[in-house]
Amino acid sequence: MAVAAENQSQPPQNDLPYVLILKPSTAFSIFGDHFFHSPKFQFLKPFESPLPLPQFLLTHAQSVQAILTSASGSVTADTIRLLPRLGLVVTTSQGINHIDLSECRRRGIAVAGAGTIFSTDCADSAVGLLLDVLRKVSAANRYVKQGLWSTQGNYPLGYKVVILPFLPLTFKLCTYCLIIIW
Repeated sequence: MAVAAENQSQPPQNDLPYVLILKPSTAFSIFGDHFFHSPKFQFLKPFESPLPLPQFLLTHAQSVQAILTSASGSVTADTIRLLPRLGLVVTTSQGINHIDLSECRRRGIAVAGAGTIFSTDCADSAVGLLLDVLRKVSAANRYVKQGLWSTQGNYPLGYKVVILPFLPLTFKLCTYCLIIIW
């Protein structure tokens, strides 16, 4: 780790394009960083460097051609201005509101995100949470686990929910189902 931190403090010495990993995504903790070794790119990880981020960026300013970030890593106008060769910002998240798009547009920097790749999972989670809240599933689970059903009777459930999975509407959530509450 000390060698990696020392190497991250030095300006680059080879001709590979340098990609700045601004904030580690959850993939680092789940899969480890061995997925970020490439014969085509050199990855810079300021979070492994002893240098503060602004100093790290100044040290590598002439090398960084792309930024890879997650939703927790803001790409601000100040960060962009420190990197004169920056040509691409890639985020592993669905949203891009953590990237200063006006500064990227002004500088001609391309921006890429995950787009709608997580929409299905998000819609599934939203429907599951909605059903849980409306039918009080989690609350009923706690009620049963505490043994209250034997002394206080059945738990009063919430609304009845009917899901009709055939109406394609604008939002991804609505493409899966129409929920009618009564």
